[in-house]
Amino acid sequence: MAKTGLVYDERYLLHDPGPWHVERPDRLRAIQQRLATSGLLKELILLEPQPAPLEWIARLHDPDYITRFQRACQKGQRIFDTGDCGICPKSFEVACLAVGGVFAAADAIMAGRIDNAFCAVRPPGHHAERSRAMGFCFFNNVALGARYLQEQHGLERIAIIDWDVHHGNGTQHLFETDPTVFYLSLHQNPATCYPGTGRQKEIGRGPGQGFTLNIPMPPHSRDQDYLQALEGLALPALRNFKPDCLLISAGFDAHQSDPLAHMDLTEKGYRDMAGLLGDLARDHCAGRLITVLEGGYNLAVLGECVLEHIQVLRSL
Repeated sequence: MAKTGLVYDERYLLHDPGPWHVERPDRLRAIQQRLATSGLLKELILLEPQPAPLEWIARLHDPDYITRFQRACQKGQRIFDTGDCGICPKSFEVACLAVGGVFAAADAIMAGRIDNAFCAVRPPGHHAERSRAMGFCFFNNVALGARYLQEQHGLERIAIIDWDVHHGNGTQHLFETDPTVFYLSLHQNPATCYPGTGRQKEIGRGPGQGFTLNIPMPPHSRDQDYLQALEGLALPALRNFKPDCLLISAGFDAHQSDPLAHMDLTEKGYRDMAGLLGDLARDHCAGRLITVLEGGYNLAVLGECVLEHIQVLRSL
């Protein structure tokens, strides 16, 4: 049985994008409640995050952008950069804490305290570009975690697997010229889904060419479609890359009951995908696997999917 860490802090609830917004604090409340009622919560190792230092955030985000975001929150603005990025005075602090949550998981794994981790953090991050907030995201949590593992802990090759239903444009763009980070995304066909990036022909640029793999999925793809894509295309590419650590950008919004897309994954599909990636981490990464929450907006489904995902992590 693996030692699984859980990153969570009640301060994550302080980011309030507005009462109309689907990326609301109740998402994390639903996860915590489901873990508690299942009895699993007490079996996890709770990791307490600290806000990431700004110099670390500036590894991938433009310093002027960081300052602009901080000042927008200080001024009490309600929207930042784009209409779907609602903010409040606490949003900058919480976004730094979300990055710090991934750092805490990385530190605990590299110290041998845990084998793997689930980061129940918000706001999410995979749409955040170097100098622009997008799609509910402000700082790119998973991308910064990858760079932190490299620069703080000396790992060479990091693989990021993004199964959120929306393509992680920010993560792709931050690493598209970097051959040390392999970005792999399974997402709803960009012609039919936000943000419109992630076409199969997008494979990286310059020295990073060949280290981006996009697998657009047709609307209403099911469990078996995702599993076939993983087994037929994704896993061979990941094995060839030989990563030192796997990071999962785990959006659970490709579920058949999620309101923001048109896919037909079930809890079992997510569980099976986690199992395949867990086996890969065990065989190639000494078990090092960090999952970072992205989307998922049906609260009952979200809690159940996370519960089953963590059960898989525990079983590795």
